[in-house]
Amino acid sequence: MTFNDNARINPNKVSRRGRNTGIAVGGGGSLLVIGLIIVSQILGVDLTGFVDGGATGGGEQQQGEPLSGCDTGEAANSSIDCRIAAAADSLDTYWESELPALGQVYRTTNVVLFTGQVGTGCGGASSATGPFYCPADELIYVDTAFYDDLRSRFGSTGGPLAEMYVVAHEWGHHIQNSTGIMEGLDRQSTGPSSDSVRLELQADCFAGAWVGAASTITNDDGVVFLDPVTEAQIQDALSAASAVGDDRIQEATQGQVTPESWTHGSSEKRQEWFMTGLNGGPNVCNTFEVATP
Repeated sequence: MTFNDNARINPNKVSRRGRNTGIAVGGGGSLLVIGLIIVSQILGVDLTGFVDGGATGGGEQQQGEPLSGCDTGEAANSSIDCRIAAAADSLDTYWESELPALGQVYRTTNVVLFTGQVGTGCGGASSATGPFYCPADELIYVDTAFYDDLRSRFGSTGGPLAEMYVVAHEWGHHIQNSTGIMEGLDRQSTGPSSDSVRLELQADCFAGAWVGAASTITNDDGVVFLDPVTEAQIQDALSAASAVGDDRIQEATQGQVTPESWTHGSSEKRQEWFMTGLNGGPNVCNTFEVATP
């Protein structure tokens, strides 16, 4: 999608932490990361220490630096950091209005941009982890170099809406966490009908719901953030959703598909639930009510 050049953007929902930020180690609490990519076979690197609690929450975290020069839609159209800031402003405005309408209380989140490594409330993470949401500190973490991998390694067409889809998906995980959807689930389960997959598909649906409403969301001045989405832009988002489907990644990295180990859902289902949200809004995103999501 394209931002309205004249729209005023509040960039305060996004900050950047320095290059090679020290990994947080020590403290208490178990590690919990819900992201686009959290398993080793996806990127071909060993993430087991991160996922299984080799680094734990409570470590020291660096303060993020605010973004500068990202206060207009024009800046968002020319800079990826500013685009994420503008998407965050729009997402925050959307959910601040949408959740009360659904009978829920909205609690905001923020996005941390980083390079290399970062300390979080869930422990230490690196760029290899991919974008993720940490429930412990209720923050979204993104190394924008992931977008290059999304195109070059996973075959996404790229494009601004593909980039914003990633942020909207992680924001969806914050909605799940803050409204209690995550409570009582078996997040260690795998397979097409597992709680893990249902969470991911619902986050895709929530992302689609935002895209469906995005061109009607206005800033504090009453000016719309975004121009109407085009079919080509929707296809870019669907390409990103497909690129991170379990089946597609397993085929590329293992040469075979093993559905019983899925944690995020197939390419087809990720696209399907994104479109379900885009066409129907968040009230049709209950992936836990269907026998097979």
